Amino acid sequence: MRKPTYALAVAGVAALLLGTGAIAEEKAAVNPGEVNVYSYRQPVLIEPMFNAFTRDTGVKVNVVFAAKGLVERLKQEGRNSPADLLLTVDIGRLNDAYEAGVTAPVKTAQLTTNVPAAFRQSDGHWYGLTQRARIVYASKERVTKDDAPKSYEELADPKWDGRICTRAGNHVYQVALTAAMIAHHGEEKAEAWLRGLKANLARKPQGNDRAQVKAINEGECDISLGNNYYFGLMLQNEEQFAWAQSVYPVFPKIGDRGTHVNISGMALTKAAPNRDNAVKLMEFLVGDLAQQMYAEQNFEYPVVAGVPQAGLLRSMGELHPDDMPLARIAELRADAFKLVDKVGYND
Repeated sequence: MRKPTYALAVAGVAALLLGTGAIAEEKAAVNPGEVNVYSYRQPVLIEPMFNAFTRDTGVKVNVVFAAKGLVERLKQEGRNSPADLLLTVDIGRLNDAYEAGVTAPVKTAQLTTNVPAAFRQSDGHWYGLTQRARIVYASKERVTKDDAPKSYEELADPKWDGRICTRAGNHVYQVALTAAMIAHHGEEKAEAWLRGLKANLARKPQGNDRAQVKAINEGECDISLGNNYYFGLMLQNEEQFAWAQSVYPVFPKIGDRGTHVNISGMALTKAAPNRDNAVKLMEFLVGDLAQQMYAEQNFEYPVVAGVPQAGLLRSMGELHPDDMPLARIAELRADAFKLVDKVGYND
């Protein structure tokens, strides 16, 4: 597969074209030796898996990457869309694609066996590819392991007054966690929790997950919330290495359940001109090779049981994910957004 060398502007979306063949803009065409992917995932994260798929099957993968707007594009293209598969992160985006009517159900023995029920849509409209745990980062200097919060509920404990940093409450990662709290505890208790968390903030919510760890390193707060894979990414970054070295990861639980996880995932498109090749790619991505590649390169946990985890993931601690169906959490996102506004979390 030839490396990407140029950018392609399509329908007002800045898109990066990977592979050797461009995706047709005017009408969908069946290409027996190709599969077309629309992706919210950055090319550097997914190209190794696609290269391996091509080597294994001979099927070429063409990819259009965009930071936003792909679901809208699929709606506009309708039955003439050239896209066979949609890749994205966050259960919200997968659910948005499903509710927009641009996905198609697909079930095969490999997909339904390899992907646990909690990480797929019941009719097969989307499937999880990796787990992304929402963990606590705790200061090595100021938080002992005995004192570190063992549950998300503890983040509302007054003992953390002025000691927590988070990103904005209406960011999709935070919204999914709030939706999970609603799913487990009901809206009234989730609101009380969110108010308690807000009361314990050391500063106004700002920045991304890495910025919270930076703030811990600089002494501005003692604990933060962030996705697990940022730990590995910071360790690989010369500027951010010291940030990661100043904290240790904690895997809190929701009540007596597991750690809250989100997913990256995939959905077969409704138009899919190369459906058979798309299904082959979907099955490949939930196979052992691709799952292990995800874990080793992106520091995300496999959704498939028994796949070896990267050394860093093992060193961080064992993940016991909450088994609440992510489809249920997706349904509660609107309620979570309302709670964020109601408590004035970002004020």
